[in-house]
Amino acid sequence: MKNLVIGILAHVDAGKTTLSEGLLYRSGKIGKLGRVDNKDAYLDTYELEKARGITIFAKQAVFETEDVRITLLDTPGHVDFSAEMERTLQVLDYAILVINGADGVQGHTKTLWHLLNLYQIPVFLFINKMDQKGTDRVKLLQEIRNQLSDGCIEFGEACTDVFYDQLAMCSEPMMEAYLQTGKIETDQIRKAVRVRRVFPCYFGSALKLNGIDELMRGITRYSLLPAYPESFGAKIFKIERDEQGNRLTHMKLTGGTLKVKDSLTNGDWEEKVNQIRIYSGQKFEVVREAEAGIVCAVIGLSYTRPGQGLGIEEMSELPLLEPILSYQLVLPEDCEPRALLPKLRQLEEEEPELHLVWDEQLQEIQVQLMGEVQIEILQSMIQSRYGAEVAFDSGKIVYKETISNTVEGVGHFEPLRHYAEVHLLLEPGARGSGLQFDTVCSEDVLAKNWQRLILTHLEEKTHKGVLIGSAITDMKITLVSGRAHKKHTEGGDFREAVYRAVRQGLKEAESVLLEPYYTFQLELPEKMVGRAMTDVEQMYGTSEISQTDGETAVLTGSAPVSTMRNYQKEVASYTKGRGRLFCSLKGYEPCHNTEEVLTAAGYDSERDLENPTGSVFCTHGAGVIVSWDQVKDHMHVERWLRRDAKVQEILPNRILPEEERWISEEEIDQIMNHTFYANQGRKSVWKRQKPARENSFGPVDMQYTSIPKENKEEYLLVDGYNVIFAWEDLKELAEVNMDSARTKLMDCLSNYQGIRKCQIIVVFDAYRVQGHREEMIDYHNIHMVYTREAQPADQYIERFAYTNQKKYHITVATSDGLQQIIIRGAGCSLLSARELKEEIDRTNERIRQEYKEMQSKNHYYLEDALSPEEKKKMEELTEIPPK
Repeated sequence: MKNLVIGILAHVDAGKTTLSEGLLYRSGKIGKLGRVDNKDAYLDTYELEKARGITIFAKQAVFETEDVRITLLDTPGHVDFSAEMERTLQVLDYAILVINGADGVQGHTKTLWHLLNLYQIPVFLFINKMDQKGTDRVKLLQEIRNQLSDGCIEFGEACTDVFYDQLAMCSEPMMEAYLQTGKIETDQIRKAVRVRRVFPCYFGSALKLNGIDELMRGITRYSLLPAYPESFGAKIFKIERDEQGNRLTHMKLTGGTLKVKDSLTNGDWEEKVNQIRIYSGQKFEVVREAEAGIVCAVIGLSYTRPGQGLGIEEMSELPLLEPILSYQLVLPEDCEPRALLPKLRQLEEEEPELHLVWDEQLQEIQVQLMGEVQIEILQSMIQSRYGAEVAFDSGKIVYKETISNTVEGVGHFEPLRHYAEVHLLLEPGARGSGLQFDTVCSEDVLAKNWQRLILTHLEEKTHKGVLIGSAITDMKITLVSGRAHKKHTEGGDFREAVYRAVRQGLKEAESVLLEPYYTFQLELPEKMVGRAMTDVEQMYGTSEISQTDGETAVLTGSAPVSTMRNYQKEVASYTKGRGRLFCSLKGYEPCHNTEEVLTAAGYDSERDLENPTGSVFCTHGAGVIVSWDQVKDHMHVERWLRRDAKVQEILPNRILPEEERWISEEEIDQIMNHTFYANQGRKSVWKRQKPARENSFGPVDMQYTSIPKENKEEYLLVDGYNVIFAWEDLKELAEVNMDSARTKLMDCLSNYQGIRKCQIIVVFDAYRVQGHREEMIDYHNIHMVYTREAQPADQYIERFAYTNQKKYHITVATSDGLQQIIIRGAGCSLLSARELKEEIDRTNERIRQEYKEMQSKNHYYLEDALSPEEKKKMEELTEIPPK
């Protein structure tokens, strides 16, 4: 028998549970039709659900129809339990979206539609409560098409010309088939439904069992039964505990089979399956084996969590719908917070979106929730399970933080006998993208096992931002470099270095405070639209009129949760109960009152001892804390990122200076002695070697303007882009216009050549230009070279230096660390970009001084041409009389 997993989704009060009862009743699974009003619905098994009349937890029922075994998953409809619903989506083959025929498409309906599209789940639509007065099938279907998709087609009148006409408009294959044969085969319709080109719509009344048989026949006829691989795979979507306290892991098998006593692992843990249960309502059947396509509950697993994949399945993405309100849990006086916290962690396993947080400084438990209904449910669960009557404060908005620019964060941890350094690239991501982690670090720099450990440490913690200490989101964090010590590095060292690297990077970055936004749909009398739009504007939101019929208008838009949180009560007041507000979470956007929130939070990131921003270095045998703004002055690994994004575009494979940094003479001499002088024999060990700088320039205190000892023609080679991005004025100009920056550099060097009287060659990269040949252009009195395809500027300079080092006295102007070593090894002189600028500035200043002196010597004044008598008269005329 084939297996099919179908979920039922709806906005609250759309009749979803009633439809589930109807499907179970008409399939013969239950002999009596239960009702939510009578508190005897088959799938509302919890007392809280019976009391509230809503579905709180996702539950399943299994029934058979036409040789297909269907596992029906009933999901919560209330927005406060959206995360529970979203976790269930990960295991569905098809979904039934229930729409209230009296209300039409509501705000949360659109959110559900968006999620179904995101998870690419085929959808059948059931428009319920069509027995109520005022419902219009044609009008409703048109609204559904406008609001959701043009592929929504009524299947109640299948196999008619109108039906085929509408189907043909959904895809070209069906259009061709209809034009050729006048009809469309069922197999084509199945495929169109499976790939979400067609969404079958059925109208009826679940309470009166109208339309349910048609829906069941449509599901079995137009569904493609999945084919599963032989390799084992499972997707975990729910954790709960039964009445005896057994931990149940609910999963869908997506491949192979699962037997009792099989060992399961996700790489970090390995445990045996002690029991397999297949639930249907409150009852369950214990089986020895489950096959692919089955949804079952497993006993014996202690470390599973929702979203995990086993076997061929991978970890799922975190739910998009998440809590936006944070509450302090107020405990009875005789209840110790530390004693209750481990028990509450069990609830967090079942409801991961609770996000329990223990504040060590305040000694209090904080809980993140979706809304007031969830508060009531949580209070009741804590009372029934643990006997504690808890309360919650008024709650506050859950803010998040992100960044708007790219930075490199550095974390160093080196107390005595410990060592780890980590370099992380922090990049801003798209809104709603969450956190993404990656590595581009070479295994020659850092071993693979250390890289995996670093990624684990990145994922294991909720990293705090530096504005108000809220969680960070919407960014990509990439491991780019690091260093370990063979003897002293331990796993915990990298944990400290990783945490500090994230915080150090956040301190350098331009942080942005984010707040949650609602997307809303407001239905109200048309004459009150002006009042509503003014309210929305005052709430820092946006709105527009989406439809109106002369009496009622529908206003749609978005606004911050903090300002719209209690607006429903105000709407009910000024519309005298005729207005209805439907809100659903849109996501996080930049905060509308950042300064106010920062002031109220009073957070000091540098005093947060649990999340340090600085690093630990070892000095004189003791660990010393270095503040975040000085870490890069002490780090041991060369920085990876350079400030200017244009550098990466022009020279993606080269490292250019963010701040100019020389390789020390000792480092270069050590490299030279291990390479260039390595084969000179033991005698070279006792012979004093001149420092590299002395070899190139003569005595260390000599300047570039010194006269060369040998009578050779002088050449100055300038790495063009390196210098442009090292000089602040040229770098700023390059951000606006690169051609202007190049021209200004050429003019500076042209003036400089007029004084120095040497040959100047400025080299620019053109190696990324396909088919480009090496090109030399004379610019006034200097030469400009554009390299050929696949030849960077440093390669051209190195080739010129090695080829002509004996013929000319060559000096290279660059701040590329690797190129410095190569140029010194070739016996050429070296100028940094900074030194070149200083030399040019000194030369220009000397020219200006000489010009002034010349002007003063050759200048003539009027008084020089006057006689002594005339001078005296001029003095008398200009003399100021005494007061």
